[in-house]
Amino acid sequence: MGQWAAIYTTVSTADQSCERQASELTSFAGRCGYDVAGIFMETAPGAAANLTARNEVMDLAQTRQIDAVLVSELSRWGRSTQALLATLHRLARWKVSVVAMNGMTFGLDTPHGRMVATMLAGIAQFERELISERVKSGLAAAKARGKKLGRRPGQRPKSDRFTPNLLQAVSERRS
Repeated sequence: MGQWAAIYTTVSTADQSCERQASELTSFAGRCGYDVAGIFMETAPGAAANLTARNEVMDLAQTRQIDAVLVSELSRWGRSTQALLATLHRLARWKVSVVAMNGMTFGLDTPHGRMVATMLAGIAQFERELISERVKSGLAAAKARGKKLGRRPGQRPKSDRFTPNLLQAVSERRS
């Protein structure tokens, strides 16, 4: 009898897609001998508190319907150290592993596993904070060069794509 895994993917904005992660993780699951119980895709900022798809995966784990959660990298499962460790501990109580595509498995039932998970969670949070600092630095540099930031009055690039369809719907008296 094979082991069951949930595939969890996440991106930060609606402009991005989870498809690449899902495809790579599905192949990874096949190579590792996992049967896929479901693919759960999330679009939410990294530190979002309400992650619906992740909560669904946690429900599967709690009801013992899966043996592992497959993620492309640790930072996709949890971006803050506290949240990551909390979910890893809950999963460990239910005997469910988190497997990053790089092959690292988190078994928190040993002191060594707990140490590795803590170190990697710290690295994930460090990476997230570095990204945040780089974004802030880039915005400050652009502002110093005279670049105007934020929304501008008038049409937006995305709305340009939808304007023809919208005008046609209005002319046809559709909502």
